[in-house]
Amino acid sequence: MNKILIVPDSFKGTMTSSQVCDIIENTIKEYDPSIETLPLPIADGGEGTLDCIKRALGWQEMHTEVKGPFGDMISASYLISCDETKTAIIEAAQAIGLELAANHLDPCTASSYGVGTLIKDAILRGYTNIIIGLGGSCTNDCGAGAAAALGTKFYDSLGNEFIPVGSTLEKVVNIDNSICEELLKNCSITAMCDVVNPLYGPNGAASVFAPQKGADLEMVAVLDYNLKVFSNTIDNILHKSVANIPGSGACGGLGAGVIAFMQGELTSGIDTLLDIVGFDTLAQDCDLIITGEGRLDSQSLKGKAVVGISHRVKNLGKNIPVVAFVGSNRLDYQTAKEHGISNIIPTTPTYMLYEEARRTCFANLKNAVTKYIITSGL
Repeated sequence: MNKILIVPDSFKGTMTSSQVCDIIENTIKEYDPSIETLPLPIADGGEGTLDCIKRALGWQEMHTEVKGPFGDMISASYLISCDETKTAIIEAAQAIGLELAANHLDPCTASSYGVGTLIKDAILRGYTNIIIGLGGSCTNDCGAGAAAALGTKFYDSLGNEFIPVGSTLEKVVNIDNSICEELLKNCSITAMCDVVNPLYGPNGAASVFAPQKGADLEMVAVLDYNLKVFSNTIDNILHKSVANIPGSGACGGLGAGVIAFMQGELTSGIDTLLDIVGFDTLAQDCDLIITGEGRLDSQSLKGKAVVGISHRVKNLGKNIPVVAFVGSNRLDYQTAKEHGISNIIPTTPTYMLYEEARRTCFANLKNAVTKYIITSGL
């Protein structure tokens, strides 16, 4: 074993991708310092995306003040490239992340306005290739707040302009998107998402994601209905049908908003990130790829990091083994092999409850890597 590429996602709620990467690399080096390791912490567009790009490519971090999800001013950051591509990477969670809501979870009133402020700041600095990482939001406003920050005007039945939130989307009867379109006319807008959920319905933004943002069953029903009404308004006024586009329900419907108001497109988060960091080139001459994430299950097959990485390795056609360390595994091994994963190694002992696993996650990962090294011999 001469060269190992270490490219894990975070173990959500316990370890960042950088921490996972460091533990795996250090454990390998303790076993054999001569092995060349390439640490590449990764994300799929959600929280942690900026850290991954900054560590991998050294892009410059920009800071600005934006409105948080409930109107309070907060400090947020984004990354800019140091080359001629004029690329800026915006992480939506910087402005509307769940952690920013703290004990005030309320997807009915949370606004994505701060995301639009970050985008506008990058554009005014001359960055025209805008990549937005979707995920981890506390909002459910279909990106209306972000659009408003970029100049989109929303009107109610009395002709009054207002900024819609999840509970008031159904009040929009007219939309003027001309200022936003003018601002973005020379820009390319791409949104990275790791889900394929539509905007509304049983698998939509409200039904699937709003409960973790603080919504009860009654609130979910209201939010889902409002997204449906708002989608019809977008269709009637802007002549864009966004409801059933895979990923339109990402980030509280911000995926739909990117398409409707910003003339943007949705892409696989993990594939976009792997392209940015030059994964294919890095993996070409490796003997082993080690990846990982907190939980591997059927949802992982729909655009999550581990399966996205295994597909890329499979497409290289070099038969490089892919080993996945995961907090817990709910994916059968045959399915995993069909998707290019050579081996799945759960890091949490089966007898261990979640709270104990959180406390011991670093040691559990190190123990799992050590056991794999000993049994495989690398």
